[in-house]
Amino acid sequence: MTVHATPAPAGPPLAPPPGCPMHAATTGPADGVNLVDPALYSDGDPHPVWRRMRMMDTLTRHQVDDERWFWNVVRFEDADRVLRDTATFTSERGTMLDLLGTDDPAGGKQLAATDPPRHTEMQGRLKKALAIKSVDRQREMIRDLVVPLIEPLGDGGTFDFAQTMLAMPMSVTGTMMGLPTSDWAWLSRLTTVCIAADDPEYQDPGGRDVTLKAAHRDLFAYFQDLVRFRRDNLGDDLLSVLISTEFEGRHMASEEIVANCYSLLLGANVTTPHPPNFVMAEFIDTGVLQDWAAHPEADDTALNEALRWASPVNHFLRYATRDVEIRNTRISAGDAVVIWLGSANRDETVFTRGQEFDIRRRPNKHLAFGIGPHYCIGHSVARVSLKTLFHELFTRFEDFRPAGPAERLRSNFVSGYKHIPITARRARGGNGRARSSG
Repeated sequence: MTVHATPAPAGPPLAPPPGCPMHAATTGPADGVNLVDPALYSDGDPHPVWRRMRMMDTLTRHQVDDERWFWNVVRFEDADRVLRDTATFTSERGTMLDLLGTDDPAGGKQLAATDPPRHTEMQGRLKKALAIKSVDRQREMIRDLVVPLIEPLGDGGTFDFAQTMLAMPMSVTGTMMGLPTSDWAWLSRLTTVCIAADDPEYQDPGGRDVTLKAAHRDLFAYFQDLVRFRRDNLGDDLLSVLISTEFEGRHMASEEIVANCYSLLLGANVTTPHPPNFVMAEFIDTGVLQDWAAHPEADDTALNEALRWASPVNHFLRYATRDVEIRNTRISAGDAVVIWLGSANRDETVFTRGQEFDIRRRPNKHLAFGIGPHYCIGHSVARVSLKTLFHELFTRFEDFRPAGPAERLRSNFVSGYKHIPITARRARGGNGRARSSG
């Protein structure tokens, strides 16, 4: 099943202003194109803007305010280059637009904000613990966590699919980290707040900055207390792995462990919920679900297409460590560069009919998990969780129908949905998939 996306209006051209390096075009609030504005991703559509940028043989410069700006990287080839070249484009000053113009205090301590070779040594044991062979042994555990979450879908009432998906990664990661079940809902909300503090539904009365500061304070205090307790009660969970890991001839300091606990939760909660949310919100009444359910042999390609289409991590921020040229544009040492993964994953030069959703797409070397040294360390967990989810959905239920408007999450970092009301019926007889381990 291939679904054609509705073509978006082309919009005005991006004109190169005088004085810009190599005649690069600029974007920004003054031009009516604000890629930093979270409302663009909840109420608008960045894809027409990215598509116009991809047609240019130069990078565009996005002016945030009088002092802050960054280069836009929108083509697959350029995104791949920047993400792989950690010597030229560093993560250690920050990886999210929220930190533009400031240095990330987690730089050099947190995996996501540490460059090789230190990054390589730091992630060693954790990467082994999250490798596919280790995760395969936990497949039944993951299934036992997923099934109770989706079971209420068959009760006949309206089911908020997106809210359930937002809870799913916390149950899986919480179990793997040995976190108390009673804390999962609270931790899930806090990590969502950390990437969507602009969303009114997740914002405290004090406003965005107060909300974000409180969420960070609560999460870091929680893990500081837990690390102190777990040091004397080590187990076989991921938190114990972090505590007992040695690198550079020493164990990780408490602040390094806490920073990486935060990163693990954030990575899971950002990536895993949104591929199924996009499929359910955008293709529920197009025949895609029926086609996928009827053809389990397409599970792997369909899942990759869901990841490409959703591109849950919207962007990565990097800083140039030296002068370099990309796409006829001179980037100076110290310049900020933002890689827009959602744009790279629809680059027409890499993905034939990239604006179409095709569950049988091959090849499909998307960047939804990143690329290079910072390729998502939890990708195996995410893949097994998502494959299990779709298998159980299609085994247990049929006749999926929308039950109200879907609502997008207001965030410039994560591309996703927060509410998708649906209904479904329990599969009867031969209508559902034959039961198997998936």
